[in-house]
Amino acid sequence: MFGIGMPELLLLLAIALIVVGPKKLPELARALGRGIAEFKKATNELKESLETNTEFSELKKSFDEIQDTAIDATIPPDPIEELDGGENDITSTDSDRIEEENVALAEEKPPHGDK
Repeated sequence: MFGIGMPELLLLLAIALIVVGPKKLPELARALGRGIAEFKKATNELKESLETNTEFSELKKSFDEIQDTAIDATIPPDPIEELDGGENDITSTDSDRIEEENVALAEEKPPHGDK
């Protein structure tokens, strides 16, 4: 406890007994005990308040990220972006499928000279 050993503690109590007196010393000790208890209570409340504030800040940050994502998802795409490289691009599998369909149609139709 603060680096105070038993001999130092006894010396402090003896000096307090001489200065304050035997009648007021218990009253002073009770007041000191209440003061320390009040101080501990206040520091614990402050710690809890800071922890709650930190948790609230983290929660608010997460909420803001989710809100930004939701807003981005609800904004319609820009038509210029769609033409430049949006969702309407033909992928290689789409072009392969179209080419196969064209080959199949060409095989089914006779050339113009044939009847």
